[in-house]
Amino acid sequence: MLDETVKGVFTIAATPFLPDGALDFDSIDRMVDAYIEKGANGLTILGMMGEAGKLSAEESVAVVRRVTARCQVPVIVGVSASGFASITALSNEAMETGADGVMVAPPMGLQTDAQITNYFLGVADALGDIPFVLQDFPLATGVQISPSVILRIVEDCPTCVMLKHEDWPGLEKISALRKASDVGGRRISILCGNGGMFLMEEMIRGADGAMTGFGYPEMMRQVLDAFLADKLERARDIFDAYMPMIRYESQPGMGLAIRKYSLARQGIIAHPTMRKPGAGLTAAAITEIDVLSLRQEKRLAELGL
Repeated sequence: MLDETVKGVFTIAATPFLPDGALDFDSIDRMVDAYIEKGANGLTILGMMGEAGKLSAEESVAVVRRVTARCQVPVIVGVSASGFASITALSNEAMETGADGVMVAPPMGLQTDAQITNYFLGVADALGDIPFVLQDFPLATGVQISPSVILRIVEDCPTCVMLKHEDWPGLEKISALRKASDVGGRRISILCGNGGMFLMEEMIRGADGAMTGFGYPEMMRQVLDAFLADKLERARDIFDAYMPMIRYESQPGMGLAIRKYSLARQGIIAHPTMRKPGAGLTAAAITEIDVLSLRQEKRLAELGL
């Protein structure tokens, strides 16, 4: 079961599809193996970048079952939905099949601190003993959650064991949360997203690791290993080698297509298919990714990676 002590890398998994849009279960198996081989301490599935909103309820359960059956590391399942009934149904299915916890983002439309707090109190009540991750991603949800509100939720909801931090800019939020726990507040795990864009600074501010996807998921493991070994310059050099691709993948509306192309390029998934609605890449974009990939390989070779 997920708890407050979690550290390391939880890779946000893509959801592979066949060219006709059907789930690609063979690629799911290969992808799970690759993520773990590349250093994932755990996996998060059915997140926003896992195209969860494009799956039927039956397909979501099928993905959870396939991943948990294959996976020997903890699995967190994204269960965000507009109503508690859907959240509870998928959460119960996920935990019964071997998941370790679930992740919930606030729905669009929450505006006041009281609305946000009450929503997550409702989530905790609906989930019962199931541990959950609070996903704080205002760029996608439009919901701004202040540090004081997060601290209130953490205090009032013992089953909230982790924050997926994706505010941008949000480094001061990490500092505020860690300052509060340093003086007696309940300390929960903080894993950070945004494609690893600010991973170095987030770790320095007190994050426990990364929960994000990237076309080259080994980046998070390599950077964290160097950081935890107090080799900060080495960590920065590794991060810098990947930075052009991280920057390119961060383009709004294109990031997932870029990520899937990179995963397919490496043979991790068979096809870069995005389920409709979802735009593919132009020939010009594919050329740009290929150029960045080759330059990235050169920089990594110079670092002995």
